[in-house]
Amino acid sequence: MTDQIRRASRSVCANLGEAWRKRRYPAHFVSKLSDAESEAEECRVFLEFAVACGYLPPEEQAQLDQDYDHILSQLVAMINRPDQWTVRSD
Repeated sequence: MTDQIRRASRSVCANLGEAWRKRRYPAHFVSKLSDAESEAEECRVFLEFAVACGYLPPEEQAQLDQDYDHILSQLVAMINRPDQWTVRSD
């Protein structure tokens, strides 16, 4: 479970980096942000499993969940307004 949380959390960052480099292409930019959003939610699910299995104290999970909630809200804002982030090729 630890490895899966690590992979998913790293994937959030990797997908965000890839989205940033693809910001000339709005559809690809949004697609990579969507991938980052999915990976962030996957982290949240595994953190819930970690609490249920007794691997993580509920207080730590609550703080991490709050952190991921903030990350997800920012990703959704970027997805909903890609024109504010993409590069125009005029």
